[in-house]
Amino acid sequence: MPVPWFLLSLALGRSPIVLSLERLVGPQDATHCSPGLSCHLWDSDILCLPGDIVPAPGPVLAPTHLQTELVLRCRKETYCDLCVRVAVHLAVHGHWEEPEDEEKFGGAADSGVEEPRNASLQAQVVLSFQAYPTARCVLLEVQVPAALVQFGQSVGSVVYDCFEAALGSEVRIWSYTQPRYEKELNLTQQLPALPWLNVSADGDNVHLVLNVSEEQHFGLSLYWNQVQGPPKPRWHKNLTGPQIITLNHTDLVPCLCIQVWPLEPDSVRTNICPFREDPRAHQNLWRAARLRLLTLQSWLLDAPCSLPAEAALCWQAPGGDPCQPLVPPLSWENVTVDKVLEFPLLKVHPNLCVQVNSWEKLQLQECLWADSLGPLKDDVLLLETRGPQDNRSLCALEPSGCTSLPSKASTRAARLGEYLLQDLQSGQCLQLWDDDLGALWACPMDKYIHKRWALLWLACLLFAAALSLILLLKKDHAKGWLRLLKQDVCSGAAARGRAALLLYSADDSGFERLVGALASALCQLPLRVAVDLWSRREMSAQGPVAWFHAQRRQTLQEGGVVVLLFSPGAVALCSEWLQEGVSAPGAHGPHDAFRASLSCVLPDFLQGRAPGRYVGACFDRLLHPDSVPALFRTVPVFSLPSQLPDFLGALQQPRAPRPGRLQERAEQVSRALQPALDSYFHPPGTPAPGRGLGPGAGDGT
Repeated sequence: MPVPWFLLSLALGRSPIVLSLERLVGPQDATHCSPGLSCHLWDSDILCLPGDIVPAPGPVLAPTHLQTELVLRCRKETYCDLCVRVAVHLAVHGHWEEPEDEEKFGGAADSGVEEPRNASLQAQVVLSFQAYPTARCVLLEVQVPAALVQFGQSVGSVVYDCFEAALGSEVRIWSYTQPRYEKELNLTQQLPALPWLNVSADGDNVHLVLNVSEEQHFGLSLYWNQVQGPPKPRWHKNLTGPQIITLNHTDLVPCLCIQVWPLEPDSVRTNICPFREDPRAHQNLWRAARLRLLTLQSWLLDAPCSLPAEAALCWQAPGGDPCQPLVPPLSWENVTVDKVLEFPLLKVHPNLCVQVNSWEKLQLQECLWADSLGPLKDDVLLLETRGPQDNRSLCALEPSGCTSLPSKASTRAARLGEYLLQDLQSGQCLQLWDDDLGALWACPMDKYIHKRWALLWLACLLFAAALSLILLLKKDHAKGWLRLLKQDVCSGAAARGRAALLLYSADDSGFERLVGALASALCQLPLRVAVDLWSRREMSAQGPVAWFHAQRRQTLQEGGVVVLLFSPGAVALCSEWLQEGVSAPGAHGPHDAFRASLSCVLPDFLQGRAPGRYVGACFDRLLHPDSVPALFRTVPVFSLPSQLPDFLGALQQPRAPRPGRLQERAEQVSRALQPALDSYFHPPGTPAPGRGLGPGAGDGT
């Protein structure tokens, strides 16, 4: 439906330039061209199929520049549509070729050449127009007389009236010839929007303000605008009168667009995409992006919007070291969202991971083949480099770099270099990649580790036999020796205890001291505790996300458990991720691994992989277990120190100690933890402000 003139004046302004917009009368499209040229518009639209670029058979007309102008197409005096007039500037490209016979040039409609050197040129110029939700393609036939044909020079322009577009929409225009001899021209233009559609920010929320009359009925739609393919609708609703629509900032992505239109037949739809430059929208885009494995060698990047990215393979060794990019010998590959990609691999390996960079910053890393091929292996990756005259060199990829083989260095690969080369020659290594410049080989190290353990066990048996002989010779001291032996065994068991990764939100310095006291107390048990408080330098070097990924992977691979220590700040962060609340002050510290860990913790809970791998806990008088979000209560959540025996039993499964022994350990941890609890809840002097009952805290009983 045409837009009233007063709405157009509100959108375009009342400057003399706007009021002097040319008005076109009637709904028919038309075309006209520069003096000397002849042009004709096909009666109907055509399919938008550019086709492949083909070599020009001689001189041809080619579009060189696109120019647009806003005009008005009016049905009545005061009811007009905004229309985009497009001018295509043309030039002669190519050269004459000497004809071999008359049939080579005579009557060639596609090339437009009738006679060499003195013939007129013809061209079929396609204009493609796209403005959500419409797309059109029109065909213009242009003829240039021989007198105007000058190689490399402009011959004039052809003008098309016109493409109708909605206020506020983004229009994209392409131009090319048919057949296509050169890359198509393209132009993007943002049309002015109506003033009654505004976007405003309020903290973590975004408001869509629609100032329309109370009687006005209109439709509102949110959609993801796609560079390739149709838009993806996200939300739609019919509304009446002025409205304020609130969006959570986590829903924002750069391609999120808004469409508004009156609920009337053939109404004009207004489109606006206001979040393209919003930093939060770009952060949310990468949070929503996922790498998805399709087959053993093909994968794709799944994301709401298109984004500039490149991907490469890296080698992830067990132990938490950073993944080492395999560039070179491999290269970075450009990534297109939702487009299937393949790396030139002969075989896949669980230690091979995919890194995705954008603007030289690592955004995603996923070991796609670990789920299907099992956990990471303690293999060594050998890089073979091939030179001229069949020269080749080998090096072993290690955290310190690539160690040449053979080598006298003190690294593990250098010490086992001779055995690795023998395995490579005997075919025991798996070839992952191969081309003219080099190759990649994965060589197992398990057998060498087993040999070392066998020698160690043999030494232990010899020591035990010698000790037994001494005990037989000195029976009076047997009990003392046995007591010492028992202590050694217990110490060894503690050293080999179950791994536990402790995650928490750094609400304040007092709470961090409380967490440190708990971690230190747990270390007195057969537990190997990891917490970011003790790894600040390592976490600062790697970044919170990479550090947590490495610690979580190592803990779960060793059969350990991840402990989520909930506090008011942690509950607020979880609620923010679950879109139930906002983050609490102080939960954004530079070393806050809890925030970084949520991106990996949440999928385990959402996909049902958390039971047996995660345990929750909170402190009495600070937070009640019922205040923990329901999603995280799918695993046991214990209140400390009142439920310490059950908590310790969950940490030490499946080899839980006897009940009496468990109670003794609980009392030991409680005694070690009590001074820190008293200091936190009852500091010397006046009570600390803000430190009391958090959201949903318990009653202190």
